[in-house]
Amino acid sequence: MRFSTLCPVSDAGMNKWVTRFNAIFTFLLLLLFFKTQSLFVIIFLALDFALRANELSKYSPLAILSKFVVKILGIKTFVINAGPKLFAARIGYTFCILILLLGLFRLPVAANVVAGILALFAFLEGAFGFCMACYLYPFVYKFAYRESYRE
Repeated sequence: MRFSTLCPVSDAGMNKWVTRFNAIFTFLLLLLFFKTQSLFVIIFLALDFALRANELSKYSPLAILSKFVVKILGIKTFVINAGPKLFAARIGYTFCILILLLGLFRLPVAANVVAGILALFAFLEGAFGFCMACYLYPFVYKFAYRESYRE
């Protein structure tokens, strides 16, 4: 099986370790959601993703916490391109809105399935640095622009 990736590129950079801790904290919050089924957890995540997706991570509680943890642990900065992570935050925001809608329409199984997919994506990023958004981007690009890209 062959996977193709096409990641969005940005002029901005961000610390790889901050993004990985963002993913770890997202995963932990999703575990809290599974335990409590509280939509307030998802509202918090949606707002946090919205801030990060709109390049306002300096106001994101998870980004602030992640930067603090990276600093406390003395992890050296490793700058990566911000484009894929901004796109991933937009995907996370979309998933959170979908979870909220499913929860409001009293469809808890569907909400948990979508939350499970988001939790898997967050776990892969946090534990292994594997960005699933880069594998989703070609499909979004093709849908949005109605054309294929050339490899």
